[in-house]
Amino acid sequence: MKIAIIEDELLAVNYLRNLLDRQSIVPVTEMVILRSKKQAIDFFENHAADLIFMDIHLGDGMSLEIFESVELFTPIIFITAFDEYAMRVFRHFTIDYLLKPFEEEDLHQALQKFISIRSNYDPEPVLKSMSSLRQADSPDVMKRFMVRDGNKLKSIDEDHAAYFFASGKYLFLTTTDNQTYIYDDTIKDVIHKLNPQLFFKINRKFIINKNAIVEIIKHSSQKVELKLSPAPEINSNVFISKRQITECLSWLKS
Repeated sequence: MKIAIIEDELLAVNYLRNLLDRQSIVPVTEMVILRSKKQAIDFFENHAADLIFMDIHLGDGMSLEIFESVELFTPIIFITAFDEYAMRVFRHFTIDYLLKPFEEEDLHQALQKFISIRSNYDPEPVLKSMSSLRQADSPDVMKRFMVRDGNKLKSIDEDHAAYFFASGKYLFLTTTDNQTYIYDDTIKDVIHKLNPQLFFKINRKFIINKNAIVEIIKHSSQKVELKLSPAPEINSNVFISKRQITECLSWLKS
């Protein structure tokens, strides 16, 4: 079994690695140590693991942001020193969490839980819980967006923002009257500043306003297309990410 440890504190890495070497609950054939959010993203873009131990707070940001860049369907045991995070996020988790400082017995119990559920592991509750945490920790939502229009600045109300889309190194904002502007932010950051009742990040490229959806086409249970108004000039076929389908359809019904 290949285990990935995402942890920036060297002492914590060594402690967990030693405990895993001593246990006999799961056979460990390889351990990968990832010391930052960036290292984790780079690794999981091309590799996989059977189980992940993930610290919530890393030196270069929250590990939850990793899910903005890569799709992970691997069971995760979270590690945190902050009890308030653990209680808010993991109360209904299907895996487990380790609250620092944890003992060897705590690790054994988490591994036993992993063994008992791995055959029926469903990442959906995990993803929903992480989404709830990110929204709860977000600052006040933005209601207006400042863009540059020639040599002038223009303020766009949230109701007139049809969708944000990323292309190359830039993020663009398209309005309901089919005007497109460069918006000075990134798609992974701006989503946490938006009204979650109105906006949803449907895939790595698009954040859409609920009111911009004119048609939902369900090609299959794993392929759902959204028709938007105004229609995007590029990426005209807009699909919901597979791991977002359930949550997105629930959001549309709310």
